[in-house]
Amino acid sequence: MSAVPDLAQAPLRGFGSFMRFWYARLAGTAANQMLMVAIGWQLYDLTGSAWDLGLVGLLQFAPALALVLVAGHVVDRFRRERILALCLATQTLVAVLLAIATSQGLASRTMLLALSVLIGTVKAFQMPSQQALAPQLVPPEVLPRALAFSSAGMQGAIILGPALGGFVYVAGAAAVYGLCALLFALAGAWVLGVRYAVAERSARAVSLDTVLAGVRFIVHRPVVLGAISLDLFAVLLGGATALLPIFAKDVLQVGPWGLGLLRSAPAVGALALSLVLSRWPVTRRAGRVLLGAVAVYGAATLVFGVSTVFGVSLAALAVAGAADMVSVVIRQSLVQLDTPDEMRGRVSAVNSVFIGASNQLGEFESGATAAWLGPVGSVVLGGIGSIVVAVLWARLFPALAARDTLREAPGGAARA
Repeated sequence: MSAVPDLAQAPLRGFGSFMRFWYARLAGTAANQMLMVAIGWQLYDLTGSAWDLGLVGLLQFAPALALVLVAGHVVDRFRRERILALCLATQTLVAVLLAIATSQGLASRTMLLALSVLIGTVKAFQMPSQQALAPQLVPPEVLPRALAFSSAGMQGAIILGPALGGFVYVAGAAAVYGLCALLFALAGAWVLGVRYAVAERSARAVSLDTVLAGVRFIVHRPVVLGAISLDLFAVLLGGATALLPIFAKDVLQVGPWGLGLLRSAPAVGALALSLVLSRWPVTRRAGRVLLGAVAVYGAATLVFGVSTVFGVSLAALAVAGAADMVSVVIRQSLVQLDTPDEMRGRVSAVNSVFIGASNQLGEFESGATAAWLGPVGSVVLGGIGSIVVAVLWARLFPALAARDTLREAPGGAARA
Protein backbone atom coordinates (compact mmCIF):
# COMPACT_ATOMS: atom_id res chain seq x y z
CA MET A 1 0.00 0.00 0.00
CA SER A 2 1.39 3.41 -0.94
CA ALA A 3 2.20 6.11 1.58
CA VAL A 4 -0.25 8.64 0.15
CA PRO A 5 -3.44 6.62 0.78
CA ASP A 6 -2.22 5.84 4.30
CA LEU A 7 -1.58 9.52 4.91
CA ALA A 8 -4.92 10.55 3.39
CA GLN A 9 -6.76 8.27 5.83
CA ALA A 10 -4.67 9.18 8.88
CA PRO A 11 -6.74 10.14 11.96
CA LEU A 12 -6.96 13.91 12.32
CA ARG A 13 -6.19 13.63 16.02
CA GLY A 14 -2.67 12.70 14.95
CA PHE A 15 -2.11 16.28 13.77
CA GLY A 16 -1.78 18.06 17.11
CA SER A 17 -1.46 21.61 15.82
CA PHE A 18 -4.51 21.21 13.59
CA MET A 19 -6.56 19.94 16.55
CA ARG A 20 -5.47 22.92 18.67
CA PHE A 21 -6.46 25.17 15.78
CA TRP A 22 -9.81 23.32 15.57
CA TYR A 23 -10.47 23.78 19.30
CA ALA A 24 -9.61 27.46 18.96
CA ARG A 25 -12.04 27.94 16.06
CA LEU A 26 -14.75 26.07 17.94
CA ALA A 27 -14.39 28.26 21.05
CA GLY A 28 -13.96 31.46 19.04
CA THR A 29 -16.98 30.78 16.83
CA ALA A 30 -19.21 29.95 19.79
CA ALA A 31 -18.03 33.11 21.55
CA ASN A 32 -18.67 35.24 18.47
CA GLN A 33 -22.17 33.79 18.06
CA MET A 34 -22.99 34.57 21.69
CA LEU A 35 -21.47 38.02 21.39
CA MET A 36 -23.65 38.86 18.37
CA VAL A 37 -26.76 37.54 20.13
CA ALA A 38 -26.06 39.63 23.22
CA ILE A 39 -25.25 42.80 21.26
CA GLY A 40 -28.40 42.40 19.18
CA TRP A 41 -30.67 41.84 22.15
CA GLN A 42 -29.10 44.63 24.17
CA LEU A 43 -29.22 47.08 21.27
CA TYR A 44 -32.88 46.31 20.59
CA ASP A 45 -33.64 46.73 24.30
CA LEU A 46 -31.99 50.15 24.19
CA THR A 47 -33.42 51.47 20.93
CA GLY A 48 -36.30 49.25 19.80
CA SER A 49 -35.03 49.86 16.25
CA ALA A 50 -34.89 47.15 13.56
CA TRP A 51 -32.75 49.55 11.53
CA ASP A 52 -30.09 49.49 14.23
CA LEU A 53 -30.04 45.69 14.16
CA GLY A 54 -29.36 45.77 10.42
CA LEU A 55 -26.76 48.47 10.96
CA VAL A 56 -24.71 46.13 13.16
CA GLY A 57 -24.20 43.74 10.24
CA LEU A 58 -23.38 46.53 7.82
CA LEU A 59 -20.86 48.10 10.20
CA GLN A 60 -19.11 44.75 10.53
CA PHE A 61 -18.97 44.10 6.80
CA ALA A 62 -17.72 47.57 5.79
CA PRO A 63 -14.22 47.20 7.38
CA ALA A 64 -13.75 43.81 5.69
CA LEU A 65 -14.40 45.44 2.32
CA ALA A 66 -12.22 48.48 3.06
CA LEU A 67 -9.29 46.46 4.43
CA VAL A 68 -9.33 43.48 2.08
CA LEU A 69 -6.06 44.30 0.30
CA VAL A 70 -4.25 45.42 3.45
CA ALA A 71 -5.38 42.40 5.50
CA GLY A 72 -4.36 39.92 2.84
CA HIS A 73 -0.91 41.47 2.54
CA VAL A 74 -0.40 41.42 6.32
CA VAL A 75 -1.41 37.75 6.53
CA ASP A 76 1.13 36.86 3.84
CA ARG A 77 4.01 38.78 5.47
CA PHE A 78 3.67 37.84 9.15
CA ARG A 79 3.09 34.67 11.15
CA ARG A 80 -0.53 33.75 10.76
CA GLU A 81 -1.08 32.17 14.16
CA ARG A 82 0.14 35.37 15.83
CA ILE A 83 -2.25 37.49 13.75
CA LEU A 84 -5.09 35.15 14.70
CA ALA A 85 -4.10 35.22 18.38
CA LEU A 86 -4.01 39.03 18.31
CA CYS A 87 -7.50 39.09 16.77
CA LEU A 88 -8.82 36.81 19.51
CA ALA A 89 -7.10 38.91 22.20
CA THR A 90 -8.77 42.05 20.82
CA GLN A 91 -12.17 40.35 20.92
CA THR A 92 -11.46 39.30 24.50
CA LEU A 93 -10.91 42.96 25.40
CA VAL A 94 -14.11 43.96 23.58
CA ALA A 95 -16.11 41.39 25.56
CA VAL A 96 -14.52 42.52 28.84
CA LEU A 97 -15.28 46.17 28.02
CA LEU A 98 -18.90 45.31 27.23
CA ALA A 99 -19.24 43.29 30.44
CA ILE A 100 -17.91 46.14 32.58
CA ALA A 101 -19.92 48.84 30.79
CA THR A 102 -23.13 46.79 31.00
CA SER A 103 -22.70 45.99 34.69
CA GLN A 104 -22.10 49.69 35.38
CA GLY A 105 -25.08 50.81 33.29
CA LEU A 106 -22.81 52.62 30.81
CA ALA A 107 -23.61 50.66 27.62
CA SER A 108 -25.19 52.82 24.92
CA ARG A 109 -26.23 52.66 21.28
CA THR A 110 -23.14 54.61 20.23
CA MET A 111 -20.85 52.29 22.15
CA LEU A 112 -22.41 49.11 20.74
CA LEU A 113 -22.26 50.39 17.17
CA ALA A 114 -18.67 51.62 17.57
CA LEU A 115 -17.58 48.25 18.95
CA SER A 116 -19.34 46.59 16.01
CA VAL A 117 -16.97 48.49 13.70
CA LEU A 118 -14.01 47.28 15.79
CA ILE A 119 -15.26 43.69 15.62
CA GLY A 120 -15.61 44.01 11.85
CA THR A 121 -12.07 45.35 11.61
CA VAL A 122 -10.74 42.41 13.61
CA LYS A 123 -12.63 39.94 11.42
CA ALA A 124 -11.07 41.50 8.32
CA PHE A 125 -7.77 40.02 9.52
CA GLN A 126 -9.11 36.98 11.37
CA MET A 127 -10.94 35.30 8.50
CA PRO A 128 -8.07 35.28 5.96
CA SER A 129 -5.54 34.28 8.62
CA GLN A 130 -7.73 31.30 9.58
CA GLN A 131 -8.25 30.25 5.98
CA ALA A 132 -4.57 30.59 5.10
CA LEU A 133 -3.34 28.84 8.26
CA ALA A 134 -5.32 25.60 7.90
CA PRO A 135 -3.38 24.23 4.87
CA GLN A 136 -0.10 24.61 6.78
CA LEU A 137 -1.24 22.30 9.58
CA VAL A 138 -2.01 19.14 7.57
CA PRO A 139 -0.60 17.55 4.40
CA PRO A 140 -2.43 18.41 1.15
CA GLU A 141 -3.89 14.88 0.95
CA VAL A 142 -5.61 15.39 4.30
CA LEU A 143 -6.84 18.95 3.75
CA PRO A 144 -10.32 18.16 2.32
CA ARG A 145 -11.12 15.94 5.30
CA ALA A 146 -9.67 18.51 7.69
CA LEU A 147 -11.80 21.30 6.20
CA ALA A 148 -14.92 19.11 6.42
CA PHE A 149 -14.14 18.27 10.05
CA SER A 150 -13.50 21.94 10.77
CA SER A 151 -16.81 22.86 9.15
CA ALA A 152 -18.60 20.28 11.32
CA GLY A 153 -17.24 21.98 14.43
CA MET A 154 -18.19 25.42 13.14
CA GLN A 155 -21.75 24.32 12.39
CA GLY A 156 -22.03 22.83 15.87
CA ALA A 157 -20.83 26.10 17.38
CA ILE A 158 -23.27 28.06 15.22
CA ILE A 159 -26.14 25.86 16.43
CA LEU A 160 -25.19 25.76 20.12
CA GLY A 161 -23.62 29.22 20.53
CA PRO A 162 -26.82 31.30 20.20
CA ALA A 163 -28.78 28.82 22.34
CA LEU A 164 -26.17 28.98 25.10
CA GLY A 165 -26.03 32.76 24.81
CA GLY A 166 -29.80 33.00 25.13
CA PHE A 167 -29.77 30.74 28.19
CA VAL A 168 -27.00 32.72 29.91
CA TYR A 169 -28.67 36.03 28.97
CA VAL A 170 -31.28 35.24 31.64
CA ALA A 171 -28.57 36.28 34.10
CA GLY A 172 -28.02 39.51 32.14
CA ALA A 173 -26.00 40.69 29.15
CA ALA A 174 -22.90 41.16 31.34
CA ALA A 175 -22.87 37.42 32.10
CA VAL A 176 -22.89 36.60 28.37
CA TYR A 177 -20.07 39.04 27.69
CA GLY A 178 -18.04 37.53 30.54
CA LEU A 179 -18.46 34.03 29.12
CA CYS A 180 -17.50 35.34 25.66
CA ALA A 181 -14.31 36.85 27.08
CA LEU A 182 -13.40 33.52 28.67
CA LEU A 183 -13.95 31.59 25.44
CA PHE A 184 -12.04 34.13 23.32
CA ALA A 185 -9.09 33.98 25.74
CA LEU A 186 -9.16 30.17 25.68
CA ALA A 187 -9.20 30.21 21.87
CA GLY A 188 -6.22 32.56 21.83
CA ALA A 189 -4.26 30.26 24.14
CA TRP A 190 -4.94 27.29 21.86
CA VAL A 191 -3.80 29.25 18.80
CA LEU A 192 -0.52 30.18 20.48
CA GLY A 193 0.11 26.44 20.87
CA VAL A 194 -0.04 25.88 17.11
CA ARG A 195 3.28 24.89 15.53
CA TYR A 196 4.06 24.59 11.83
CA ALA A 197 6.89 25.00 9.34
CA VAL A 198 7.05 28.63 8.24
CA ALA A 199 7.86 29.12 4.58
CA GLU A 200 10.47 31.73 3.76
CA ARG A 201 8.75 35.04 3.12
CA SER A 202 9.63 37.28 0.22
CA ALA A 203 11.74 40.29 1.12
CA ARG A 204 10.14 42.25 -1.69
CA ALA A 205 9.18 45.77 -0.64
CA VAL A 206 5.52 46.59 -0.14
CA SER A 207 4.03 48.19 -3.23
CA LEU A 208 0.73 48.48 -5.04
CA ASP A 209 1.90 45.59 -7.21
CA THR A 210 2.40 43.23 -4.25
CA VAL A 211 -0.85 44.31 -2.59
CA LEU A 212 -2.86 43.65 -5.77
CA ALA A 213 -1.08 40.35 -6.48
CA GLY A 214 -3.88 38.32 -4.89
CA VAL A 215 -6.53 39.90 -7.10
CA ARG A 216 -4.42 39.27 -10.22
CA PHE A 217 -3.85 35.67 -9.18
CA ILE A 218 -7.59 35.03 -8.85
CA VAL A 219 -8.41 36.71 -12.16
CA HIS A 220 -5.86 34.57 -14.02
CA ARG A 221 -6.85 31.26 -12.39
CA PRO A 222 -10.19 30.15 -13.92
CA VAL A 223 -10.73 27.40 -11.33
CA VAL A 224 -10.17 29.75 -8.38
CA LEU A 225 -12.17 32.61 -9.90
CA GLY A 226 -14.99 30.25 -10.85
CA ALA A 227 -15.15 28.68 -7.40
CA ILE A 228 -15.14 31.99 -5.52
CA SER A 229 -17.64 33.74 -7.81
CA LEU A 230 -19.92 30.69 -7.84
CA ASP A 231 -20.51 31.09 -4.11
CA LEU A 232 -21.12 34.83 -4.46
CA PHE A 233 -23.87 34.55 -7.05
CA ALA A 234 -25.47 31.31 -5.82
CA VAL A 235 -25.90 32.55 -2.24
CA LEU A 236 -26.71 36.09 -3.41
CA LEU A 237 -29.68 34.76 -5.38
CA GLY A 238 -30.67 31.69 -3.40
CA GLY A 239 -30.43 32.78 0.23
CA ALA A 240 -33.75 32.82 2.12
CA THR A 241 -32.57 33.46 5.67
CA ALA A 242 -33.71 37.08 5.82
CA LEU A 243 -37.28 36.06 4.92
CA LEU A 244 -37.65 33.22 7.42
CA PRO A 245 -39.64 35.36 9.91
CA ILE A 246 -42.22 36.09 7.19
CA PHE A 247 -42.51 32.42 6.24
CA ALA A 248 -42.83 31.36 9.88
CA LYS A 249 -45.56 33.88 10.60
CA ASP A 250 -47.55 34.29 7.38
CA VAL A 251 -46.88 31.26 5.17
CA LEU A 252 -46.38 28.34 7.56
CA GLN A 253 -48.08 29.98 10.56
CA VAL A 254 -45.86 28.30 13.14
CA GLY A 255 -44.86 31.27 15.31
CA PRO A 256 -41.54 31.98 17.06
CA TRP A 257 -40.81 28.35 17.96
CA GLY A 258 -41.12 27.40 14.31
CA LEU A 259 -38.84 30.25 13.30
CA GLY A 260 -36.16 28.87 15.60
CA LEU A 261 -36.41 25.45 13.96
CA LEU A 262 -36.36 26.97 10.47
CA ARG A 263 -33.19 28.91 11.28
CA SER A 264 -31.52 25.79 12.69
CA ALA A 265 -32.48 23.44 9.84
CA PRO A 266 -29.75 24.51 7.35
CA ALA A 267 -27.06 24.20 10.04
CA VAL A 268 -28.31 20.73 11.00
CA GLY A 269 -28.11 19.61 7.36
CA ALA A 270 -24.67 21.18 6.99
CA LEU A 271 -23.42 19.52 10.18
CA ALA A 272 -24.59 16.09 9.04
CA LEU A 273 -22.91 16.40 5.63
CA SER A 274 -19.69 17.80 7.06
CA LEU A 275 -19.37 14.71 9.28
CA VAL A 276 -19.86 12.50 6.22
CA LEU A 277 -17.28 14.46 4.21
CA SER A 278 -14.75 14.30 7.04
CA ARG A 279 -14.92 10.51 6.74
CA TRP A 280 -15.48 10.14 2.99
CA PRO A 281 -14.13 13.21 1.19
CA VAL A 282 -14.80 13.98 -2.46
CA THR A 283 -11.89 12.52 -4.40
CA ARG A 284 -13.07 12.49 -8.03
CA ARG A 285 -15.21 14.67 -10.34
CA ALA A 286 -14.80 17.59 -7.92
CA GLY A 287 -15.98 20.22 -10.43
CA ARG A 288 -19.14 18.35 -11.37
CA VAL A 289 -19.96 17.58 -7.75
CA LEU A 290 -19.49 21.26 -6.86
CA LEU A 291 -21.80 22.49 -9.62
CA GLY A 292 -24.29 19.73 -8.83
CA ALA A 293 -24.33 20.74 -5.17
CA VAL A 294 -25.15 24.34 -6.14
CA ALA A 295 -27.99 23.09 -8.37
CA VAL A 296 -29.35 20.96 -5.48
CA TYR A 297 -29.10 24.01 -3.22
CA GLY A 298 -31.21 25.97 -5.69
CA ALA A 299 -33.75 23.15 -6.08
CA ALA A 300 -34.11 22.79 -2.29
CA THR A 301 -34.61 26.54 -1.99
CA LEU A 302 -37.27 26.34 -4.68
CA VAL A 303 -39.09 23.56 -2.77
CA PHE A 304 -38.95 25.64 0.41
CA GLY A 305 -40.41 28.60 -1.43
CA VAL A 306 -43.49 26.74 -2.65
CA SER A 307 -44.03 24.57 0.44
CA THR A 308 -46.92 25.24 2.81
CA VAL A 309 -46.17 22.18 4.99
CA PHE A 310 -43.86 22.84 7.92
CA GLY A 311 -42.13 19.43 7.80
CA VAL A 312 -41.43 19.76 4.09
CA SER A 313 -40.04 23.26 4.62
CA LEU A 314 -37.71 22.01 7.36
CA ALA A 315 -36.50 19.16 5.17
CA ALA A 316 -35.92 21.50 2.21
CA LEU A 317 -33.82 23.87 4.34
CA ALA A 318 -31.82 20.94 5.75
CA VAL A 319 -31.09 19.69 2.22
CA ALA A 320 -30.09 23.22 1.18
CA GLY A 321 -27.71 23.41 4.14
CA ALA A 322 -26.22 20.01 3.30
CA ALA A 323 -25.73 20.95 -0.36
CA ASP A 324 -24.14 24.24 0.64
CA MET A 325 -21.72 22.36 2.89
CA VAL A 326 -20.61 20.17 -0.02
CA SER A 327 -20.04 23.37 -2.01
CA VAL A 328 -18.14 25.03 0.84
CA VAL A 329 -15.74 22.14 1.41
CA ILE A 330 -14.97 21.64 -2.29
CA ARG A 331 -14.58 25.38 -2.97
CA GLN A 332 -12.32 25.97 0.01
CA SER A 333 -10.22 22.91 -0.85
CA LEU A 334 -9.81 23.99 -4.48
CA VAL A 335 -8.92 27.57 -3.56
CA GLN A 336 -6.43 26.63 -0.83
CA LEU A 337 -4.77 23.79 -2.74
CA ASP A 338 -4.46 25.80 -5.98
CA THR A 339 -2.99 28.84 -4.21
CA PRO A 340 0.74 28.99 -3.33
CA ASP A 341 1.36 29.48 0.38
CA GLU A 342 2.92 32.92 -0.11
CA MET A 343 -0.34 34.08 -1.77
CA ARG A 344 -2.90 32.44 0.52
CA GLY A 345 -3.42 35.45 2.77
CA ARG A 346 -4.25 37.81 -0.09
CA VAL A 347 -6.42 35.28 -1.90
CA SER A 348 -8.22 34.34 1.34
CA ALA A 349 -8.90 38.01 2.08
CA VAL A 350 -10.60 38.46 -1.29
CA ASN A 351 -12.50 35.20 -0.75
CA SER A 352 -13.68 36.43 2.65
CA VAL A 353 -15.11 39.58 1.10
CA PHE A 354 -16.93 37.51 -1.52
CA ILE A 355 -18.44 35.37 1.23
CA GLY A 356 -19.46 38.41 3.28
CA ALA A 357 -20.87 40.16 0.23
CA SER A 358 -22.95 37.12 -0.74
CA ASN A 359 -24.49 36.93 2.73
CA GLN A 360 -25.07 40.66 3.27
CA LEU A 361 -26.15 41.51 -0.27
CA GLY A 362 -28.17 38.30 -0.38
CA GLU A 363 -30.29 39.52 2.52
CA PHE A 364 -30.79 42.84 0.75
CA GLU A 365 -31.69 41.08 -2.51
CA SER A 366 -34.20 38.86 -0.71
CA GLY A 367 -35.86 41.85 0.92
CA ALA A 368 -35.96 43.89 -2.28
CA THR A 369 -37.46 41.11 -4.41
CA ALA A 370 -39.90 40.20 -1.62
CA ALA A 371 -41.21 43.78 -1.68
CA TRP A 372 -41.74 43.37 -5.43
CA LEU A 373 -42.85 39.73 -5.79
CA GLY A 374 -43.79 38.78 -2.24
CA PRO A 375 -41.80 36.36 -0.04
CA VAL A 376 -42.78 33.22 -1.97
CA GLY A 377 -41.96 34.79 -5.33
CA SER A 378 -38.64 36.05 -4.00
CA VAL A 379 -37.51 32.63 -2.75
CA VAL A 380 -38.75 30.80 -5.84
CA LEU A 381 -36.94 33.25 -8.10
CA GLY A 382 -33.79 32.87 -6.01
CA GLY A 383 -33.91 29.07 -6.21
CA ILE A 384 -34.28 29.20 -9.98
CA GLY A 385 -31.46 31.74 -10.12
CA SER A 386 -29.08 29.40 -8.25
CA ILE A 387 -29.83 26.57 -10.67
CA VAL A 388 -29.22 28.91 -13.61
CA VAL A 389 -25.92 30.02 -12.07
CA ALA A 390 -24.76 26.39 -11.79
CA VAL A 391 -25.56 25.81 -15.48
CA LEU A 392 -23.95 29.07 -16.59
CA TRP A 393 -20.79 28.50 -14.56
CA ALA A 394 -20.33 25.10 -16.20
CA ARG A 395 -20.12 26.94 -19.52
CA LEU A 396 -18.27 30.07 -18.37
CA PHE A 397 -15.63 28.13 -16.41
CA PRO A 398 -15.06 24.83 -18.27
CA ALA A 399 -11.82 24.25 -16.34
CA LEU A 400 -13.82 24.25 -13.10
CA ALA A 401 -16.48 21.91 -14.51
CA ALA A 402 -13.80 19.54 -15.83
CA ARG A 403 -11.77 19.50 -12.61
CA ASP A 404 -11.41 15.94 -11.37
CA THR A 405 -9.27 15.83 -8.23
CA LEU A 406 -9.19 18.56 -5.60
CA ARG A 407 -5.43 18.80 -5.84
CA GLU A 408 -3.63 19.60 -9.07
CA ALA A 409 -1.44 16.87 -10.45
CA PRO A 410 2.31 17.56 -10.65
CA GLY A 411 3.06 19.95 -13.47
CA GLY A 412 0.17 22.27 -12.69
CA ALA A 413 -2.63 20.49 -14.53
CA ALA A 414 -5.53 19.00 -12.70
CA ARG A 415 -6.14 15.36 -13.31
CA ALA A 416 -9.06 14.74 -15.65
